Amino acid sequence: MSTMVEDARGIFIRVQVSEERCVGIAACGRCLPACPVNIFVPRRDRIGVQEEDECILCELCLQACQPYEAIRIVKLYEQ
Repeated sequence: MSTMVEDARGIFIRVQVSEERCVGIAACGRCLPACPVNIFVPRRDRIGVQEEDECILCELCLQACQPYEAIRIVKLYEQ
């Protein structure tokens, strides 16, 4: 049942934050204000992702995350 719901919602992307590369909110956190649809949320001292299907692929988070490159947007339709 959950597979059908996910397919019906049309999940086309995944937004991933690398735990190894992300330096955390205190040291950076620039992705939080950069995202116009607020998919990034604080989780303890790290960054979490919520409602990634709201991502508009503007890539502002990728720009804000330089030079760490901790954020990855996976376009599932290109796989």
